[in-house]
Amino acid sequence: MSKRSYSAEEKYEILKALGDRSSREVASLYKVTHSSILVWKHKFDKWGLEGLKKSSTWKKYSKELKLLAIKDYLSGHYSIREITRRYEISDASVLRKWIKKYNSHSELKDTSQGRTRAMTKGRKTTWKERIQIVIDCLGNGKDYQEAARIYNVSYQQVYHWVKKYEEGGEEALKDRRGVKKEAAHLTSEERIALQMKKLETENERLRAENLFLKKLEEIERRRK
Repeated sequence: MSKRSYSAEEKYEILKALGDRSSREVASLYKVTHSSILVWKHKFDKWGLEGLKKSSTWKKYSKELKLLAIKDYLSGHYSIREITRRYEISDASVLRKWIKKYNSHSELKDTSQGRTRAMTKGRKTTWKERIQIVIDCLGNGKDYQEAARIYNVSYQQVYHWVKKYEEGGEEALKDRRGVKKEAAHLTSEERIALQMKKLETENERLRAENLFLKKLEEIERRRK
């Protein structure tokens, strides 16, 4: 299919063919992608000929809108095209860039404000708080940004806590600056209790990962 640029008038002429043919037939006839036909039709239905014109201005998106759009995509309930329409995103490629950035653990920012301090400032937390934050984050498919927002901590804190938890369980989340009891000095009962706790932690982690994998599989099935 051709990837050349089309004027608003050319797009309109192509869309007029939809009166006698299906969108796929029109796409094949004019050698454009089927998704382009659907996007043009949506924009024309909503804004008329003006909606088919290429915008000369940089559209601004808030960080909150980006996260909402990404969460809708990860839920598997909506297609890229549906989310693009829902949030009035200029193009599907824009949404794909946000998703790629999110999956690479890069921080999303307000388009209109450049650098942002959101989710970069950490705070002191207790051991129990860190455990709760990690469990919630794992149960939500490792949504680090959402966990950071909910618990008012930094993205980096959540990311490192999850990594520590996966490697060493709840004990790894303790503040090691204090005095800790060496394993060699534990009583047999304490060793058994610690081992049971580690097993519970590992089972909880595996359950969270299985839920996340099932969610990803469901998303892939919906896209096929």
